[in-house]
Formats: sequence, structure tokens, C-alpha cells
Amino acid sequence: MIAVILAGGKGLRLWPESRQKRPKQLCKFIGTKSMLDETIDRLLDAGSHRIVIITSEELALPIKELLKQRTDNDLIEILSEPQGKNTAPAVGLVLARYLGENSDELLGIFPADHHVLDRKAFVQSLEKAMQAARSNHLATIGISPSRAETGYGYIEKTKWEVADIPDVYEVNSFCEKPDSATANSYLDSGRHMWNAGIYVGKASVLMDEFRKHLPHIYEKMMLGFDGYVSSYEELPDISLDYGIAEKSDRMAVVPADFGWSDLGSWNALAELHQPDENMNVCCGQDVIVMDSSNCLVKQTEKSLVLFGVDNLLVVETDDVIFVSQRDRSQDIRQIVEALQAQNRDDLL
Repeated sequence: MIAVILAGGKGLRLWPESRQKRPKQLCKFIGTKSMLDETIDRLLDAGSHRIVIITSEELALPIKELLKQRTDNDLIEILSEPQGKNTAPAVGLVLARYLGENSDELLGIFPADHHVLDRKAFVQSLEKAMQAARSNHLATIGISPSRAETGYGYIEKTKWEVADIPDVYEVNSFCEKPDSATANSYLDSGRHMWNAGIYVGKASVLMDEFRKHLPHIYEKMMLGFDGYVSSYEELPDISLDYGIAEKSDRMAVVPADFGWSDLGSWNALAELHQPDENMNVCCGQDVIVMDSSNCLVKQTEKSLVLFGVDNLLVVETDDVIFVSQRDRSQDIRQIVEALQAQNRDDLL
């Protein structure tokens, strides 16, 4: 399998740790490795013989510098988009790059910035997806929901297994992010899973799906890599989910539970750490918390002391100390937009 890692995201909701020149996928939120390094590691563990990272022109150099520290960087290729479009044109970049090569080669599409707690379970789920893909399905992995989440899209499975593969099902529908009542009904149904944005299929199957559902992108892919890149500005801004997955009759889904998180907010990070007896979560080596509760602290260099406070988010980086009410962590995008309006590029 060629593993394609989509690494062009900005991670605005994790400011100030996530920045323009060091976005979420290059940050170290869990342990000592960047999220991109962790993603590469588990995809190599799953048997990928080649890694292709798709990113923006601005991030190509920082990612190249990161990869220099790896001993396996000869297995990794970086492709940069001429401009940010969406996931469908990005995947087209890889298909154009390998046009004419082994059409039975499996391509796996993966986000760069998701966290996986149980790597062994992830590999087992991916092996099932690969098995379905070899039977000419376009396979995805659905995360068994642990709560009625309104921030994710959902995949609804049927009761029919595909290609005699145990626990791999036909897809009934893809569902947009629901309201609270709908999310609760999804949780109760037993048929709905979170959409993690993971896809596996043969190169030939993906090409055929582009031909049927996104013919304009397909036509440009057939020009070859250089022709595709030169026509990138003409391509539609459309996701693989909307452009192909929601329309395809080849979809299969693997229900999975491997401790997945999209790490889409500071509160999502808190869920991956054990809180103290007062529900404080402290990430860092030098944090002191006294008479405080329900605080989330991310410390890097400076010593941080919290005393007599509640429900705070505190993030310390080399140039910013950020403090807010913890329950407003989803509103951090507003700060980024305000800094952009003030031309504070030094803080972005």
C-alpha cells in the first residue's frame, strides 16, 4: 500500500501551539513526537511500503526538515499543492503522480493530525479495509461512537457484510454533522459511526470513481503530473467525502475502536490525559496547581503556577501565554481572525 497523508491543515482551534509555520500536524501534543511522525510510524507498522505527504507549498520546507531526522525518509515523498483546494484535488495529485503504474496498487488516504491510542487495533482495522479494497471496494473506517458528538460527520452501515469479510459492511449513507437530538439517535441506533476521513482503494478503482463522479478532475489527471499541477487553479474546491464517497456504490465500512481522536480542540486534548482529583489536566513538566479545579494547562518552557482559579485554559509557548475560560476553547478561531485583521503575523 502507498499511504497518502493529507498534511495541509492549519489547526486554528489549537492556537497558540498550532501556528502558520508549525501547524497542528507538526506539533507535539502527546509524547515526544509530532503528530505527523506518529502518523508515519503507524502507517509503516501497517505495512505501507511508501509514504506520500501532500501539503501546502508553505509547509513543504518545515516538513522536509522534520523528515531529515528520520532514518526511513527514503520511503517518504512530499508533494505540495500549488494552492489549497480540498481533499479530492489533493488525492488527484497522487493519482496523477503514479498514473500508468500498477493499477492494482492500494492507496490509503489518511489525515496527518489524528491521534490513535491503540496502534495494534488500528493495524487490524486497516488490514480489513485493505482486504475489502482488494475486492474492488472503496473502504473507509468508521469509529464506534462513545458519545452523541455533534462535531463529526457520521457513516451509516447496512446489515450486509461485503465480499464475505467478517465485520466489513456496505455503507447505507454518509451523514452531515448532526444536531444534538439527531446525534443521540445515531448513538442509540448501533448503525452509525464517526467519519474519520480514512479511505483505502485500488488506484484503478479510485481513478474510475473520479471518472464517474468528478470528471473535470479526472480529465486533468489524465494529462499526467505536470499537466495536472499546471491546471490546479481550475480544479473545484471539493472534498473526497462529498465528491466521491457520498455518491459511490462501492463503499464499504470497517467499524473500529482504536482510541481515535481528531484532536480538534484543546478540550479534545484533555480527554487524552488523566485528570487530577480536582479535574485539572496538566500537560508539561513544570506545572503547579493549588486550590484550582477543571483547568487545562499546556506548559513548554516557563514554570506555570495556578492558584485559586477554576475552568481556565492556559497555554504557554515560547512567545505567547494564552489564558481563557476553558468552555470557550471552541471560539479560539475568533482570536486568530482578530490577529489577522490586526496584521499580527508574528503571533500567527
